[in-house]
Amino acid sequence: MFPANVFPDSARVDDAGRLVIGGCDTVDLAAEFGTPLYVFDEDTLRGRCRAFLGEFRSRHPQTTVAYASKAYVNPWLARLFMDEGMGLDVVSGGELAVAQAVDFPRERVYFHGSNKGEAELEQALEWGIGRIVVDSFHELHLLEEVAARRGRAQNALLRVSPSVDPHTHAKTTTGALDSKFGFSIETGDAAEAVRQAVKAPHVNLKGLHFHLGSPIFELEPYRTAIEVALRFASSLREEGLVLEEFSPGGGFAISYTRDQEPPAIGEYAEAIVGAMTEECGRLGLDLPSLVVEPGRAIVGPAGVALYRVGAVKEIPGVRRYVSVDGGMGDNIRPALYDASYEVVAANRMRDAATERVTIAGKYCESGDVLVKDALLPPVDKGGRDLIAIPASGAYCVPMASNYNLNPKPPILLVKDGKARVIRRRETYQDQMLLDVW
Repeated sequence: MFPANVFPDSARVDDAGRLVIGGCDTVDLAAEFGTPLYVFDEDTLRGRCRAFLGEFRSRHPQTTVAYASKAYVNPWLARLFMDEGMGLDVVSGGELAVAQAVDFPRERVYFHGSNKGEAELEQALEWGIGRIVVDSFHELHLLEEVAARRGRAQNALLRVSPSVDPHTHAKTTTGALDSKFGFSIETGDAAEAVRQAVKAPHVNLKGLHFHLGSPIFELEPYRTAIEVALRFASSLREEGLVLEEFSPGGGFAISYTRDQEPPAIGEYAEAIVGAMTEECGRLGLDLPSLVVEPGRAIVGPAGVALYRVGAVKEIPGVRRYVSVDGGMGDNIRPALYDASYEVVAANRMRDAATERVTIAGKYCESGDVLVKDALLPPVDKGGRDLIAIPASGAYCVPMASNYNLNPKPPILLVKDGKARVIRRRETYQDQMLLDVW
């Protein structure tokens, strides 16, 4: 059965048994543009943006939905998010440069990230960025210095850590006590950061932010952390904290496998807005404006990776390896996080999946395995079969590397039967452009 929950909204199987996305036959796309190849569905991207905006604003009109760029951004996508009325969450000077390149509305841009450098803060303030989300005492002092040189106060949020476990992978948990991110409420650092920010003449403290981790399949961690953060905010009212803005971050989950069922966007919205409204009422706080930051939940379901089958290795009684022409260089998540994916034969979607195989990459690492123990139709060596891995739109491309000096794959945006190249395939020459010899 076709696992529709992990594919883009427009995905279907045609009469020839081929996978079609955005009206484009993936077998034809692979033939024209080569593999590995990433295909993004424009309708899914826009639909997810509209769903987040609609679900949150219907419950709390003063909501900004800021796309988390680290999941993947380039100029074309940034322009799409701008057109859809989204904000933008950036975590580096490079991501900020994309926002600058498309003239993204700067008041809707939030600069996150730990250990921002002076040059990055200068870049952001010179451009007139909307918010700096301060992550450490060092950064708070540095921001005051940079803003003072410019003779103006910079709007900012403080990132606090509520010490709440979101029950996700240890390497993607960020809101616990033992984390490199943010000011801990539990240790008292958050309270001291508020006191210093309130007194800083060139920092205009607008509110608080936290982020628990990702992907979060449960609603209760959001409710608990919101209560902790709002009680903390209430305790500092007499010391000058006015909570105008409040952000519980993002971390919204998606289906990577057919048996995963994350909460619907409306369920996340109901839990977050409901907890904020209830706790503010109990504490006598005015309702702040809300900022949520979906990244994976927007771009993840829109992307599908396509690979060509090469070698097939049979180890009797042990394993059958099906090797493809990509791997950990374009998707390191399985090696890094033990991430799981569905996999299909894009050119044989109607054939029975009767063989258990492991999809291995081409990189010189034993850990370069994309999918373990997957069921596929019998596939053949030598490039005749095409493998598709859905839910590949988030983190695969931005975490890609040139390991073994392999070029990074191109990216297509598809809609209504037309494919647009939004990132071309790298060449060997591209990789040597920065080398001096």
